[in-house]
Amino acid sequence: MTAKAILVAAPRSGSGKTTVTLALLAALRRRALGVAAAKCGPDYIDPAFHAAATGVPCLNLDGWAMGPALLESVLHDAAAGADLLVIEAAMGLFDGVAGAVRGEGSAASLAAAFGLPVLLVLDVSGQAQSAAAVVKGFAGFDPRVRIAGVILNRVGSPRHRAMIEPAVAALGIPVVGAIPRDEAIKLPERHLGLVQALEHDDLEDHLDRLADLAERHCDLALIQSLATRLSAKRETGAAAALPPPGQRVALAQDESFAFIYPHLLEGWRRAGAEIVRFSPLADEAPPEACDCCWLPGGYPELHAATLANAHRFKQGLARFAATRPVHGECGGYMVLGEAIIDADGARHAMTGLLGHATSFAARRLHLGYRQAKLRHDCPLGRAGAALRGHEFHYASLVEHGGDDSLCDLADGEGNALGLAGGRRGNVTGGFFHVIAAEPMAAVGRSETLAALA
Repeated sequence: MTAKAILVAAPRSGSGKTTVTLALLAALRRRALGVAAAKCGPDYIDPAFHAAATGVPCLNLDGWAMGPALLESVLHDAAAGADLLVIEAAMGLFDGVAGAVRGEGSAASLAAAFGLPVLLVLDVSGQAQSAAAVVKGFAGFDPRVRIAGVILNRVGSPRHRAMIEPAVAALGIPVVGAIPRDEAIKLPERHLGLVQALEHDDLEDHLDRLADLAERHCDLALIQSLATRLSAKRETGAAAALPPPGQRVALAQDESFAFIYPHLLEGWRRAGAEIVRFSPLADEAPPEACDCCWLPGGYPELHAATLANAHRFKQGLARFAATRPVHGECGGYMVLGEAIIDADGARHAMTGLLGHATSFAARRLHLGYRQAKLRHDCPLGRAGAALRGHEFHYASLVEHGGDDSLCDLADGEGNALGLAGGRRGNVTGGFFHVIAAEPMAAVGRSETLAALA
């Protein structure tokens, strides 16, 4: 492997690391560098922007949900064919699952396992030399994690930068960029994060503006020089995070169904499965030639009226489910139910293949890693299979229906959360987003990587 890599992180969420990452990606690509991106942890939305900035898929790296062999294989795939891999952290650099039995999933644990240098993005609004104290704390917190450079974000003026930079430089850590405060570069958000990349008509222009910003305010040559050559390899037998649910998988994909992890799809393809896409929003039914249907998560609540009137889709899905398995994750699970109640309280009839109903009228955040043990055979695996994934949604179950429960659920620390999901005949679903199946043993890596297990 010839690719180099660097990790972009921050002390906390909201520091601007996604904007900074996109700016660096767009600027480096403009220089004809073969640049790719990856995202730490469970996230669907940021990776779509990364892919738009680089022109290649962005993969997720999750040290909690993925075993060491799978994690290394996905890292290898993320960097394949690139000169430089830019990895964006999630939350704060050291934030992970407290008390986890296996890897706690922080970006810092990934940096330690693979020797990744860290670019620390600091939101310096409202502070000056105190920013250096933050850098010193992060640089000394874990000796396995190297802070290679600092990007000051939301700088108020040249004088503001001049107050901060010498204090940081005195620590022996270079300031490689200082990005001015500019509300115009922020991307619009909604309840699950940024508005999806595929919904922006002017995304290319926005990326151009971010590239201009990075070229003016960051030392791109120095940033490239700080990157470290990767030694990740593809481990035998680690290609598929989850066995393919069928030979030909009908995959719903449009603005309402956009959330499925690329490493899952690639693993299915490598195992010999074919992915056939269709659009419920375009009133398309799952193709008859397929032997399994998968409805990913997304934003069905924003398109509930359209889906309620998508009669060809609903009738075709019912015909499909009479003889073949259908599975829905999160948004897909909501569409498999009787109804979605939108934020205004209006009820929209869904497919009715499961008996529950969901509501956004009184939104409540459900967020965190999840461990699931299946009670029934389904596209996720055989009964008794253990899975790792997460939940991230604001919907509430307001009608539970009378279906069998799909799985026993626990949080990231192993605390039991009770029964979850639903099963009726060939139809299954739940709010749980799968990332990988267990068990996944470490295979031939250094002691540092094995320590993630």
